[in-house]
Amino acid sequence: MCGISAIILADPNGAACPDLFESLGLLQHRGQDAAGIVTCAAKGRFYQCKGNGMVRDVFNEQQLSNLIGSLGVGHVRYPTAGSSSMSEAQPFYVNSPYGITFAHNGNLTNARELRDFMDKVAHRHINTDSDSELLLNILANNLQKTGKFRVNEEDIFTAIKDLYGQCRGAYACVAMIAGFGIIGFRDPHGIRPLILGRRQTFYGYDYMFASESVVLEALGFTDFEDVKPGEAVIITREALSRRQLVVNKPIAPCIFEYVYFARQDSIIDGISVYKSRLAMGEALADQVRKVLGDHLDIDVVIPVPDTSRAAAIQCSRKLNILYREGFNKNRYVGRTFIMPGQQVRRQNVRRKLNAMALEFHGKNVLLVDDSVVRGTTSKEIIQMAREAGAKKVYFASCAPPIRYPNVYGIDMPTRQELVAYGRSEDEIAAEIGADKVIYEDLDALIHSVRSFNPTIKAFDTSVFDGQYVTGDVDESYFDYIEGLRSDEVKTPTADNESIGLHNSFTKK
Repeated sequence: MCGISAIILADPNGAACPDLFESLGLLQHRGQDAAGIVTCAAKGRFYQCKGNGMVRDVFNEQQLSNLIGSLGVGHVRYPTAGSSSMSEAQPFYVNSPYGITFAHNGNLTNARELRDFMDKVAHRHINTDSDSELLLNILANNLQKTGKFRVNEEDIFTAIKDLYGQCRGAYACVAMIAGFGIIGFRDPHGIRPLILGRRQTFYGYDYMFASESVVLEALGFTDFEDVKPGEAVIITREALSRRQLVVNKPIAPCIFEYVYFARQDSIIDGISVYKSRLAMGEALADQVRKVLGDHLDIDVVIPVPDTSRAAAIQCSRKLNILYREGFNKNRYVGRTFIMPGQQVRRQNVRRKLNAMALEFHGKNVLLVDDSVVRGTTSKEIIQMAREAGAKKVYFASCAPPIRYPNVYGIDMPTRQELVAYGRSEDEIAAEIGADKVIYEDLDALIHSVRSFNPTIKAFDTSVFDGQYVTGDVDESYFDYIEGLRSDEVKTPTADNESIGLHNSFTKK
């Protein structure tokens, strides 16, 4: 999962960098492996700073001051495939045609055949394992076919429409063409989010794309609207042009955005993440009663910070059981689920959370979390609760059991790494050390989210039910991605291992 942003200011002498830097900080929860910004100034000159690490570590004041220009693209990343090499930090850049920078959130399911096409037909070199570089070169190759000295909006729409016909999977993309403007487009199924807003200034309207509405709201943008699935939006200083390029594809936004990834103050596809999590908590309370019966022996409901807090509050209210904060969180440790490496995740759970014996000692507790993925975090948390004196520990998940790989950009693909894979709920409870595990019902989860926007008929729930909306995922593909994405192969690499000239960045 990644976070993307792009901006164009109405003032041609303005500085896009401060807004892009702030946007990446607001999207830090979506990726903590790498960050980058590319801006465009006079004569179409690009200025870049990117590298591995948190936003605060990649940029300093001097580097930010060198990112001049009134339009730009930003990205925060964590790896879903390959390595954590600095060469895969985004945005990516190609000089031909026209000079294009590009950032992407998602994952392509036909990347292998596209790489073959790039090599044998388009004769374009792909230097990394990143799908973002692949998408950029597909777009560049399609634009190259125009043979024009300068492109216009019609040429770009044609190139993106051709890209839609070539690429399968999940992709929300932003791009910038030197001296021209910015572009945003979203895959035909709308699996990954992309939101557009505008901000009134003395010079006219500034425009910005971002993965989540919270970015736009914090930076003073208004009139938020989702880029529609299969739609492309092109923004120059002269005009905003948009076109629906693909129709009649099933729309299926990723439901895990609402369960875990997105900030709760965001609104995605017209659905408040916060309200959906409150509804998940109410549905979870019903499931708790269904599993444990009406005569509950639970003394207290405690959330696993932070994502599950809203659901836990609503769950405790409906169950009429005391709600308490039992874990103190160190906010300077990253989200363990998106950290590369199982051992790193395990170590960071205890660095991140501390159980307060005052709330656990001698009590039967219901721990509420957003989901259980690998089970590493859950197992450590349950052990911490027992060490703090809990008599019984029930563990409730706002999501159903995750038994299938995600192929659309979330880093949980290897079946053997999923605690629910091949296990019953009692076996899962035994594995993570809980007295009982309560999972949300899938239909109830879908209703919790869809009730706030009934026009969305379906969601991507493939990690729960194994139904992949792109229709091209089979056993051979599972074997392929599991070979790429297991913790054993996803290891940090030296910064100079595989760095293209335009992708390098060395701190001074």
